Amino acid sequence: MGQSNAVLYIGSRRYSSWSLRGWLAVRCAGIAVEERVIPLSGGHTAAVRAASPSGFVPYLEHDGARVWDSLAILEYCAEIAPGLWPGERVARAHARAISAEMHSGFRELRMAMPMNCCRRYPGLGITPGSAADIERIVAIWAEARARFGGAGRYLFGEALTGADIMFAPVVSRFLTYEPVLPAVAVDYMAAVRMHPLVVAWYDGAAGEPASWMIDKYEAVT
Repeated sequence: MGQSNAVLYIGSRRYSSWSLRGWLAVRCAGIAVEERVIPLSGGHTAAVRAASPSGFVPYLEHDGARVWDSLAILEYCAEIAPGLWPGERVARAHARAISAEMHSGFRELRMAMPMNCCRRYPGLGITPGSAADIERIVAIWAEARARFGGAGRYLFGEALTGADIMFAPVVSRFLTYEPVLPAVAVDYMAAVRMHPLVVAWYDGAAGEPASWMIDKYEAVT
């Protein structure tokens, strides 16, 4: 198979939260890439290890650059499309800080509420650790919108930014597990879910073959 000079490797849309971040960044930046979807098996698949230097997805090859890790991909895309970060210095610093906190934290939430954007498991996944993570995330969203969001639908106004991209899989988890959330968080989640790119991701997930499904994520109890 010939090699494109612009390829984005992602995992199954149904489950791959990190792939969603990288994909949104690339699409928001308007970078034309060939997408190669690697079905996940619940661990590091041989196909992912063969494609990505880190053994993880997403992984972007573009115009001579090789970029792995979703936050690195986001920063690379922001060099091409600076509007991925807020234009004002203090807002931009805040957006980067909460994005980095999302990138490195909230392990309890990730473990208790694995992403499956095609299912609903209302009320499941609530543990002391995930509840604490949810409380912190809701506080992050509320502060960002109050300080920087103005009348916009997203964390920093009317345009989707890198911060929204980093939290998009959390929105997906909350839509799946339906924890009790304040109205401001519910409104924000609805805005993210209705973004055309997020709609396209969900549509792609729904169209994936049944053979790609992973039992442990489809029978959550």
